Amino acid sequence: MVGSDDDRRPEQVNRSTVSGSADLVQARDVYGGVHFHSGGPSPAHPPPRQLPGDVHGFVNRVEELGSLNRLLVDEAVRATLIVICGTAGVGKTALALRWAHAVRERFPDGQLHANLRGYDPGQPSRPEQVLDRFLRALGVPPSAVPADLEDRAALYRSRLADRRVLVLLDNAATVRQVRPLLPGTSSCLVIVTSRSLLSGLVSRDGGRRLTLRMLSEDDAVTLLRDVTADYRTGDDPQELAELARLCARLPLALRIAAERAASRPFMPLGELIQDLRDESALWDALTAEEGEEADAVRTVFAWSYRALDASAARLFRLLGLHPGPDVSAPAAAALADVPAGQVRQPLDALVRAHLLEQSAPGRYQLHDLLRAYAVDQAKHLESEESRRAALGRVVRWYLHTADAALGRTLPFYRTVPLDPPPDLTPLAFATAGEADAWFTVEQDNLVAATRAAADTGSPRVAWHLAVLLRSVFMHRNAFDAWFTTARVGLAAARSLDDRRAEAEALESLGKAHFQSRQLVEAAEHHRAALAIRREIGDEHGLAVSINALGLLALRHRQLTDALGHFGDSLAIFIRRDDRRWQALLLSNLAETRYELGDLAEAVPLLEQALAMQQDIEDRGQEGNSLFFLSMTLRELGRTDEALAAIEAALAIAETGSPVWLAHWLVEYARVQRALNQPAAALEAAHRAATVQRRLGDRSREATALDETGEAYRGLGRPEESVAFHRRAAAVHRQLGDGWQLALTLDHLATALAESGQVEEANRCWHEASMILARFPDPRAGRLRARVTPA
Repeated sequence: MVGSDDDRRPEQVNRSTVSGSADLVQARDVYGGVHFHSGGPSPAHPPPRQLPGDVHGFVNRVEELGSLNRLLVDEAVRATLIVICGTAGVGKTALALRWAHAVRERFPDGQLHANLRGYDPGQPSRPEQVLDRFLRALGVPPSAVPADLEDRAALYRSRLADRRVLVLLDNAATVRQVRPLLPGTSSCLVIVTSRSLLSGLVSRDGGRRLTLRMLSEDDAVTLLRDVTADYRTGDDPQELAELARLCARLPLALRIAAERAASRPFMPLGELIQDLRDESALWDALTAEEGEEADAVRTVFAWSYRALDASAARLFRLLGLHPGPDVSAPAAAALADVPAGQVRQPLDALVRAHLLEQSAPGRYQLHDLLRAYAVDQAKHLESEESRRAALGRVVRWYLHTADAALGRTLPFYRTVPLDPPPDLTPLAFATAGEADAWFTVEQDNLVAATRAAADTGSPRVAWHLAVLLRSVFMHRNAFDAWFTTARVGLAAARSLDDRRAEAEALESLGKAHFQSRQLVEAAEHHRAALAIRREIGDEHGLAVSINALGLLALRHRQLTDALGHFGDSLAIFIRRDDRRWQALLLSNLAETRYELGDLAEAVPLLEQALAMQQDIEDRGQEGNSLFFLSMTLRELGRTDEALAAIEAALAIAETGSPVWLAHWLVEYARVQRALNQPAAALEAAHRAATVQRRLGDRSREATALDETGEAYRGLGRPEESVAFHRRAAAVHRQLGDGWQLALTLDHLATALAESGQVEEANRCWHEASMILARFPDPRAGRLRARVTPA
């Protein structure tokens, strides 16, 4: 809870400074002050450290490492883009990671990493997806990430300008995948690994290519010895050399073969080699000639795969069907249709055999070559029905586990009830924090599962999952994932000719556009949902869509229209005896009355809403009603009651959503100013701005910055408040929010006047007056009368 200390005095608060074009407020406690930064990442967004762990058992490559070092330090040949190419399994990623870890201290502004999955049997990573992740890692709020690929690339280049960042792009298949991810500054270094030459990056983008060859025989034997040393002794060097040759001296194949040898310490190496020769002859008889290296790798895969027991072999081939980039143990159990307790042993067997990589505790991923091999085995050894059933199980597992997680984090947002799965055991979550963490780590898999469900004949699962996920992405501003799943859900619903589902998907798209400030598109989707619901007689959905139109009217400050929509929606929910929605609509009506200046009418509406919300334990909406109640009571002069209301709201937010916390803290700051506690107000506004910056809500961050300026003015320091008001005004202007811009211009003008800049103050008041003339409501009229010169 934000405190208020009567002993805090203006002179105890550090002065703020502005440097360049400010793009971030760093908020600390009230004694730390407020700082603007136009350069590096803020403490709230430390430099990204995305490199995967260094490679264990790395062998030699001294010459290649030396070449890379020269490309970095030798001014005559210095490169900012290096392409490491070579055949599959030759160790490109291992070399890139070993060198990147060795030189990362030269790049203090961070390291970015992306697996572009250019050769994965699944979908490769798209540049716009990677840019979204990179921009967030660089401190760009989600709502500030542009929708267009070119705009994202331009913002990415701007963020990296004059910074020293290392970017590792693994497994690129085409130049098109890479080019938008190039920083465009000589202070950064990009390392690309690829099986292709990517000649365009060399000829057009100035890249330097390093072609990685197979290990020398000595190095290949050394790798085999290093892996087997603790398990085997006395192996004949000539036999080790023969094993290395059969593996084409490729590190991926060598590690798998070495692990097989290590797991059979008493089996003569000659017998293992003969076994591998037999496998090689069989493979040659079954496949077309594609080159020694490809045949050697697949031969080693087959040799190791055939040594697995039945459960591990089946799990391996089914893992190739998993739609996402990695897989948890419980998801693997669902895929294989075995109890969770029985999947650990085959997973461990696959990891020991180097057929599967454990990327984090309880999480696993396949090398793209191994994934392709697993898919091939699944096609040969699993019937189409079996493959379809496995994929169906895992996407339904994601659906029901996501439903369980949402039930723990946001129970009132489970709008589409699901029947319990008869053949699955979804995860259970002890706490909301545990469920929220699951959503974080599984986001990419959930998007992939939604798409896979639609692509493989489970459209009902696809639209259910999309509708369920909208509530998750709504509270995270995860717009890429939200738009992707909502559009998949809409297509799936239409493929079923399910009009109710189609309306749900349209509502999700409407909410996504509304939250991302694309109000024209939001209105189109909400009206389309409304038309369907009216057509099919979905009374509940109809009322929800009418409420959405009310929110759009409120955003446009069409307050009379908003009252009409909210009233119509409330009447339906009263008839349906839906108390949760009744309370929400009462709160929306109260907010509209507040905006109209009808404060006395707003209070009883909020009191009715609160009574219902407390009775049904809808804590989030209760906090929102308390927030509006505080605003109303504060303007009525009932400041102590306002303080009690906003403190109760913050108590809910502290154990709930950071979205609520950041929004409601601004009102707490206003109440503190009304109580003549500007230092406490400043502290609250600082915190609100920091959280909003992390959440990516630029509009609300600007509101928090504006309140920060008001707090500084309350401290008797109008000169410092000016910078905050200017920044807030710039954001509101950019977002096209005329009402908030007018309010901020009034605050800016007041601060300018108090600091002696009367001429500029008058210009700001004049602009505010012109904007306010567009709004016909009484509150706007009163404010315009005050800011317009007599």
